[in-house]
Amino acid sequence: MFPNRQQLRVWGSASWAFLNRTPPLVFAMAVLGLGLTTASGVLVKGIRNANDTITVTGASTERITSDYVDWSVEVSQSGPSQQVSYQGLQPAVQKTVAFLKAQGIEPDEMELDSVKSEKEEVRDPRTGELRSTTWTTKQAILIGSWNVDKIYKISGQIGQLIGQGVPLTINEPAYTFTKLGEKRVDMLAKATKDAKARARAIAWEAGTGIGAITNADTGTFQITAPNSTEASDTGSYDTRTIDKDITAVMAVTFRVD
Repeated sequence: MFPNRQQLRVWGSASWAFLNRTPPLVFAMAVLGLGLTTASGVLVKGIRNANDTITVTGASTERITSDYVDWSVEVSQSGPSQQVSYQGLQPAVQKTVAFLKAQGIEPDEMELDSVKSEKEEVRDPRTGELRSTTWTTKQAILIGSWNVDKIYKISGQIGQLIGQGVPLTINEPAYTFTKLGEKRVDMLAKATKDAKARARAIAWEAGTGIGAITNADTGTFQITAPNSTEASDTGSYDTRTIDKDITAVMAVTFRVD
């Protein structure tokens, strides 16, 4: 029998109280363009017969730890000619490589990128006469390692070389999680389980139950800094922190019994 107005008021109040207990991060994730719902986060199509459905957003969040890191530092040197800038670059590169090795970087964790040179000319704005020419030669040292903690420590120490006169550009390490494919399957299963629990709670308030899943839409994955509420319609992947929160969202439609 279709609920009367009093039952609907009770049902709506209880459903809203249930969803108010949902962690804030889940609400932030629930706006990922899944096109689900109104204020309660659930779309219910008049629970009257077996053809009616209920669509619920489920979410799963876990803390993960990065297991790989990419990092680079770039050495540069300027001079009045390409040759002079290159000659000045080499001792700085060698000093940087020696520092990294002394800190524990293994040969198979490090490689030298190709040398690049740029020329800058300064001309008189009125006559166009060439006033000076400066060449800048650069070389990046690329580092990739499974020892995330080691690179984290070294990246905080390499600034010492700048104080010793080495012209360095220190890039931020990019920490990643390489088993994301395996984790994705597990996270989607947990998000679906969460959606089912929510659907049961709401259907119970309406005096009915839920049946088989009729549709499931996968939302974007969000990999953010711990406890962040950052969310993006296209998904996000934080590489700045070693520890991260991964959140999966599923929009699941259930048949109403």
